[in-house]
Amino acid sequence: MARFPTGVTIVTAPTAEGPAGLAANAVTSLSLDPPLMLACLDRGSRTLRAVEAAGRFGINVLPGGPAGEELARTFGRKIPIAEKWKDVAWAEAASVPRLDAAIVFVACRMRDVLAGGDHVIVTGEVEALGQSAGEPLIFVDGSYRTVDADT
Repeated sequence: MARFPTGVTIVTAPTAEGPAGLAANAVTSLSLDPPLMLACLDRGSRTLRAVEAAGRFGINVLPGGPAGEELARTFGRKIPIAEKWKDVAWAEAASVPRLDAAIVFVACRMRDVLAGGDHVIVTGEVEALGQSAGEPLIFVDGSYRTVDADT
């Protein structure tokens, strides 16, 4: 499946100690009526625990280019949470962390938690949406790329 291009997101959740987040590319729209999203999170993820505890999560679609790639690499590592968020601009939106750099933001109230091998599938009801200009970061064949809207 490395040949299948996917968007790159940061899934976020609030905690008492501050925001939690991880890079995820197994994220998609699940339903239009009602509006639902789906994200697959590693079973051992601290962010999964934060999502379960908060009962909500945010999906932040990263922009293409160096800034988006840096965020993807940082949030893809298993490092202390505070280190991931160092120098990352964000604000609370609809009770979940929203990255300032995100070109699309979706806030969800958790609906289902399903077993999925070494991952857990969380679904959420969309509570808020936002978007800004920019092309999305994608991941294919082991590297980050940007969609070229002119081709």
